[in-house]
Amino acid sequence: MVIEAVVSQNRQRTETKSTTENLLGRLQSIGMAIVECSAILFDLDGVLVNSIASVERQWKKFAARHNLDPEHVIRTAHGHRTVETVHILMPHLDAMAEAKIVEQNEIDDTEGLVAIEGAAELLASMPRDRWAVVTSGTRALATKRLAAAGLPQPPHMVPADEVTRGKPDPEPYLKGAKLVGVDPHTCLVFEDAASGIKAAKAAGMSVYGIPGTHEASQLSHADGLVRSLREVRARVNRRGLLVEIQALDANASAK
Repeated sequence: MVIEAVVSQNRQRTETKSTTENLLGRLQSIGMAIVECSAILFDLDGVLVNSIASVERQWKKFAARHNLDPEHVIRTAHGHRTVETVHILMPHLDAMAEAKIVEQNEIDDTEGLVAIEGAAELLASMPRDRWAVVTSGTRALATKRLAAAGLPQPPHMVPADEVTRGKPDPEPYLKGAKLVGVDPHTCLVFEDAASGIKAAKAAGMSVYGIPGTHEASQLSHADGLVRSLREVRARVNRRGLLVEIQALDANASAK
């Protein structure tokens, strides 16, 4: 991947570099990053679909069943596979059995599911062979949420029930790159969770964080931050995709 330029707010300065490492360190607090990549890999919840109400309702039910602090349960759940969340919270339980209960409840709970602003437009602007969804939910859950939000089913998907190790392990994102048929180092990722950002970075990918599920300060290890996919534009070029990202000021967004 090559990040070609950063355009400042007053558009007075544009710089070109040949490597991601050289230019990412020079990103100004607010500016437009122009990124060349082979494909875009999207997390689902908090990136393409706003499902936070459904997620929190079902994990609060889990917390009530097991007499746990619901806020702690919710914080733990974001960005992890359901089976891993159960294992972290209550290692003595049958994690698979409990995960099936939570997952089915989430599948049945579609109230309030909506597409994140800009998601439908961005997906529609790209060839179907240039993007994939990499999610900590199962295929059944991801399929249901995309449909409920009015978004297209992805050409490729890496769900939680089709990997051995979930995020923050790089396995899901490495599998996503393989499904699309591109070098992992040429992929761009959009994530809303710290565990997902760690997974993408471990896979050698560049990643932008979307604050919301987590505070901007918790996503500081991303290459940049963006308010939502409404601030992202993509078009086809000879190497794959040219992506324009209106980046957030990490310091300002954390206030």
